[in-house]
Amino acid sequence: MQLWLGLLICILVIAYAGYYLSRYGDIISEKTGISASWVGLVLLATATSLPELVTGISSVTLVDAPNIAVGNALGSSVFNLVILVILDALYKRETLYSMAAQGHILSASLGVLLIAFSGFSLLLDAAGMSPVWGHIGLYTPFFVLIYFVSVRAVHRYEQRTLHEYTEVSSERYPQATLKSAIFGFLFAAVAVIAAGIWLSFIAKDITELMGWGQSFVGTLLVAAVTSAPEIVVTVSALRIGALDMAIANLLGSNLFNIVYLAVDDLFYTKGPLLASVESSHAITAFTSVMMSALVIVGFVFRPQRWAILKLTWISFGLFLLYILNAWIQFQYGQ
Repeated sequence: MQLWLGLLICILVIAYAGYYLSRYGDIISEKTGISASWVGLVLLATATSLPELVTGISSVTLVDAPNIAVGNALGSSVFNLVILVILDALYKRETLYSMAAQGHILSASLGVLLIAFSGFSLLLDAAGMSPVWGHIGLYTPFFVLIYFVSVRAVHRYEQRTLHEYTEVSSERYPQATLKSAIFGFLFAAVAVIAAGIWLSFIAKDITELMGWGQSFVGTLLVAAVTSAPEIVVTVSALRIGALDMAIANLLGSNLFNIVYLAVDDLFYTKGPLLASVESSHAITAFTSVMMSALVIVGFVFRPQRWAILKLTWISFGLFLLYILNAWIQFQYGQ
């Protein structure tokens, strides 16, 4: 009971702090005049992805559980795409994909490239074919390079969409000051860091208590908990009518999740990170690729009607792929 209570506390802290991370990030954008594109794709996505980073680093350093770190990063990418299903169900005007900006096709496509490369690198490492430099795999610098190229491209193409969001929210904080926003952002970040470190210990204890595998726990349980800020931020953005900001946050967070694999690889000193984990993580990576491809189809085809349970067939397919990956990880990731 203490473990599950601790897990519940982690969920509440991460969700609560994640809300304030996004709120103070929005205030910083308003008070400093930083472009909405940069704040949305970098500051906001970094803030909501902070639990994945902290949990990953603590998993490979303090807990010695690399499978939890990798499962968390890749599982969060899958879970972020499932949040689109929630948005589609909550969006009342038309379907989610019929109203989303076409610029999201670029960020989703770049996410496919980065996630597919991580799965490719994982399979190479599992086969002992990937070159290394010291204790890190040579895929690590390529993760970072592809990420920065992606951010630059998305920054240019989604500027119009995120600019519209800034116009809606620019007068929402007349009483707030830049100083209070910075301190609030840092305080919320510290809370997320503390919860993330604690979460890595709880996850390892749960694997031992329940007899579950680290890859299963990292991919499903930890990924769901560390994605709590994304849920809070995207639903909040949807409520104020910022649909494209909500979608951009999820797709931007997926780009960050793969970069965090590179950071985890730097901190894991026993050898290349992807060579030290189970190959079943590749299933999660390529599930995320299939889900991202389905999202791209939705942005291009733009379905106008709901198919089942007030969901488009795109969202229903995303949900089925998530369930399929969960079942495979439960059966073979133990």
